[in-house]
Amino acid sequence: RYKEGGKAGARDESFERRLNFLRRLMEFGQETVDPAQFVSTMKSEVFPERVYVYTPKGDIIDLPAGATPIDFAYQVHTDVGHRCSRARVNGREVPLNYQLKTGDQVEIVTTNRGGPSLDWLNENLGYVKTSGARRKIAYWFRKQNRDKHISAGRDVLERELKRLGLLDSMTFDSVAHLFNYERVDDFLAAVGAGDINGGQISKTILEGERKDRESEQSLLRVTKPKPSVSVDVSNGVSVMGTDGTMVNLARCCSPMLGDKIIGYITRGRGVTVHRADCPNVLNMPEQEKERLIDASWSRVSQEQRYSVPIAIVAYDREGLLRDISTVIADEQVSMSAVNVNTRQNIATFQLTMELSSMSQLARILSRLENVSSVFEAHRCNPR
Repeated sequence: RYKEGGKAGARDESFERRLNFLRRLMEFGQETVDPAQFVSTMKSEVFPERVYVYTPKGDIIDLPAGATPIDFAYQVHTDVGHRCSRARVNGREVPLNYQLKTGDQVEIVTTNRGGPSLDWLNENLGYVKTSGARRKIAYWFRKQNRDKHISAGRDVLERELKRLGLLDSMTFDSVAHLFNYERVDDFLAAVGAGDINGGQISKTILEGERKDRESEQSLLRVTKPKPSVSVDVSNGVSVMGTDGTMVNLARCCSPMLGDKIIGYITRGRGVTVHRADCPNVLNMPEQEKERLIDASWSRVSQEQRYSVPIAIVAYDREGLLRDISTVIADEQVSMSAVNVNTRQNIATFQLTMELSSMSQLARILSRLENVSSVFEAHRCNPR
């Protein structure tokens, strides 16, 4: 007990408490002949505000007066408290809100699964006396709810990114930073708790994309000397380092205004512009990647339209195609290449829309998902 450093101090303090306890017991034991009087005196005069109970192995647990088997369980170990299901005192089963008395031997019966009950935090029910046990129970529930909120938030964010076709090109961290969250789990928990909804996520992502484009265009305007630039006015794409070259949008990934893009110098067909997350670009052989070239959106006219492949999944019903067509018609959007596949009462629509912007895409997808029996509408990933 005289060693210093490490955990010796904690061990000495515990040892002193036990030693003092035994000394006091010995003093009263020497002065009292009747065992019943000894216990009564110890309860009323020595430790009036504490109870001292025993584990099945004979260890002494010090608790405040009014403590219950649940307090005892948490004093033994947090996990024992969390998994406490029943209690026996002096070999007899008692309710969990039973008030322990000095000299009781307490045995806790645990379960392999489950956790504490919310009733334990209800002061009117008298399950918990100690602040330590109450704190551990409350933390357990906060952690459980946080885990659920993070999981739910992850589902919401994945759904929004999938709807916009950005699931493979935008990270959760980048979205969290748009909302000024440093930790992505904190952001997901806020989404899962309903503090941030899917509409806010889409709006903020699109606003971030717009600001990025404006920053890129401002940088291009002030950079000197200007590099040779090829601008395809019909598509609104600027390709750095070329001049007078034909520019086409790739059909494999159908890039649209707002997507991060990259150019590929073809053999004899000018420059093909892909989405930056297009599998054909990502899986390109190393020697072919030498043909990749920077590209950005520029000088886009309001009349510009982009062919965007959309998938709609719904429970099949009469009038479903009509209701979907009505939404598209209300948006004054052209639709082509419609393909419908029905299997086990699930209808999957593959269609191509002519859209002008990401915001229009987000609005149409939201309206489509509000159609009765439709449970998913999203932009198709690059193939």
